[in-house]
Formats: sequence, structure tokens, C-alpha cells
Amino acid sequence: MLLLTIWPIFGLICLGFALARTGIPGTGFWPMAERINYVLLFPALLVVNLAGAPLGDPSILRLGGATLATITLASAVFALAAWPVRPAAARFGPALQGIVRFNTYLGLAIVASVLGDGALGAAAVLLAVAVPLVNVLSVMALSYDGHSRGIVALLRSIVTNPLIVGCAVGIAISLAGTGLPWGMDSFLGFLGQASLPLGLLCVGAALRPRALGREIRVLAGISVLRLLAMPLLAFGMALIFGLGADEAAILVIFAAIPTASTAYVLTQQMGGDGRLMAGIVTAQTLAALFTIPFVLGLLGIG
Repeated sequence: MLLLTIWPIFGLICLGFALARTGIPGTGFWPMAERINYVLLFPALLVVNLAGAPLGDPSILRLGGATLATITLASAVFALAAWPVRPAAARFGPALQGIVRFNTYLGLAIVASVLGDGALGAAAVLLAVAVPLVNVLSVMALSYDGHSRGIVALLRSIVTNPLIVGCAVGIAISLAGTGLPWGMDSFLGFLGQASLPLGLLCVGAALRPRALGREIRVLAGISVLRLLAMPLLAFGMALIFGLGADEAAILVIFAAIPTASTAYVLTQQMGGDGRLMAGIVTAQTLAALFTIPFVLGLLGIG
């Protein structure tokens, strides 16, 4: 039953892959589609869902704490494990991103499919904590060997991130209790509705199957940590923080999904190993078709 719920999501990813490989609607479309989704459509979705989220609910606040603990603990353990090897930032950065980052479009789509649209508000709270955290960790991991961009540049990249801005605006509106005025909720809602299907198509277009031929053992190891170990850690944190059933399911879902395709762009921009990052994104996205139903079914979610 769970597979029937989520297969259309992966169907959109496969459709995006097929369209990109056949040249439809053109090679220039996909970078522009990713850009408009990143700077406009997806932030609009975050604003709408966070503006209506019950941020005063203790269970919602516990979800944010559990999210922070899960990502921070996973990052710390992996960094300590890698310390004796002293990997270059160009490779450590992609590896860490492969473990702690997540494909937001896929996560929200699965949450909506499994738990219903009403759970998107709680999911947006998770994103308000996780998005800035994983971006900071990713930049630090790609520059930790001394080639730092500087604290000012790091802070600028954080505060100007469209997703972080969208989260901040939505949280401010929710705390003010004013709601979105003058029909803005409908306007932003229409924009947000386009975000998930377009984002999933872009995920498929970004897949690089040829990258799977390199470093199979590394890709397999990182994928196991991301797709199997992370959801188990998240489930443990849900128990420790006393999360309700829906909040626990949201935390586990976002821990069980593959890493973000945008991690490849960041890796390239910061001089990291783009081939390794492309391989991680592709391997995890393909493997997730099987691991997500397994993990969610094992933990009784869905």
C-alpha cells in the first residue's frame, strides 16, 4: 500500500530523467526551472505552510529539537570517524552532504502522500530548523581544511538563502498571528503548488547514471548511512523527545530520503569533488525507491 502511495513521486523523477535525456523541452530549460523553483516557488510554499503552522504547540517545538539533535549528532559522529583519515574537504564535503542533506521536494511530497496535506505545516517547522543547519554544515565541510570563504561570506550565504528567507518570513507571520493579508495566501499557495512536481522533475533531470561507475564502495557506504542508519537515528530521537505519531513520521521520512540534488551545485561552486557528489545523488535517488518503503514499513509508518 505504501509503495502505491509513493510510486507516483518516483514516477515524476523518472519522467524528468526521460525528458532531459530526450531533449524535451530543451537543455536550457532545466537550469532555469531549478532556479525559479529555488528562488520563488519553493520559498512561497515554505511561507504558506509556516505562516499557518501552530508554532506554539509543544509537539511542534519538540520536532524542531529532535531535528537539530539528529542532524548535529550524525554530523559529529561522521566527522569524528573521518578524523583519523583526514580526507580533503573536496571529498569530505560531498560525503557529509550525502549523509545529512535531504531532497526537500521529495520529502514534502511523501509527507503529503502518507500523512495528508495537513502535515505540511509541521514539516515546514522541521525545514525551518534543518535548512539553515545543513547549509551551514555543508559550507563548513567543503572548506574545513583551511580554504575558508570567511565568516562574513558564510553568514551572507546563509541570510540570503531563499529557503531560509522563506522560513523566516513564514515564522514571523505565524508568531505575529496576522496571517497572510489581501489574498496573499491564495497567491502564494498557487505558486507553492507548482513547486513539488517541478522540483521532482528537476531531480530526475539531474541524475547522472554514468557517475555510478566510479567508487562503488564509497557510494554504497554513504548511501547505507543516509538511507538506513539516518532514519533509525531519527526514530530513536523521536522516542527520546517524545514526539507524537505524525511528528515522528515526518522526522523519519526526512531522514530516509536521498540527499539533495542541489548539493551538486554547491559542491561545484566551492571546488569540491563534483563527480563524487553526482554519484551520491544518483545512487541514493535510485536506491530510495526500495529503501523508503522498507524503512517506513519496518517502523510502522504509512
